[in-house]
Amino acid sequence: MMLLLALTGCAEIENPAFVQSIELSPAMLTILQAVVALLMVAGLFSLLLLVIPGLTIIWLSALVYGLLTGFDLTSGIIFAIITLLMVFGNILDQLFMGARAKKSGASWAGVALSTFAAFVFSLLLPPFGGIIAAMLVLFTFEVVRLKDWRRAGGTTKEMVLGCASAFAARFAIGLVMIALWVVWVWKSGQLPF
Repeated sequence: MMLLLALTGCAEIENPAFVQSIELSPAMLTILQAVVALLMVAGLFSLLLLVIPGLTIIWLSALVYGLLTGFDLTSGIIFAIITLLMVFGNILDQLFMGARAKKSGASWAGVALSTFAAFVFSLLLPPFGGIIAAMLVLFTFEVVRLKDWRRAGGTTKEMVLGCASAFAARFAIGLVMIALWVVWVWKSGQLPF
């Protein structure tokens, strides 16, 4: 009998919220959605700058939106997918750049040093200091190691192609993350129009 009552009580709640929302007026909800959308688009275009983690900005925007409007089962699943895409997208650079360079004959030490140079010089000389430093370090390391500037140039070219591939993949992932957030807003019935 108690189980039947409990199940009947649960049936009244269509989509229970895991995280309760704060009460937002329609105007405040529209402003929140506009700000989140702008931050997501800014995060998408910040992918051009190697130092700013654009996918993380998109993810943080979705997290803030979820915390303010609440998470239910649907939005929780969508946010989990957004989270997985963010994590995967943030490691793509190293996978694509390193794999292309290694495939062309670069040493692991050269790839590691160029990755370190990319990180440091992205902070020191944004927006393109990191990528330029990574290419110069890899080229110099490979010239010294191979004593052949043409092979070193080929390796460096492959790393540049890997970087371009990673940017395209991260941009596509960013678009998917934003599209998932739009689906989230649509499924919650909170569209401003």
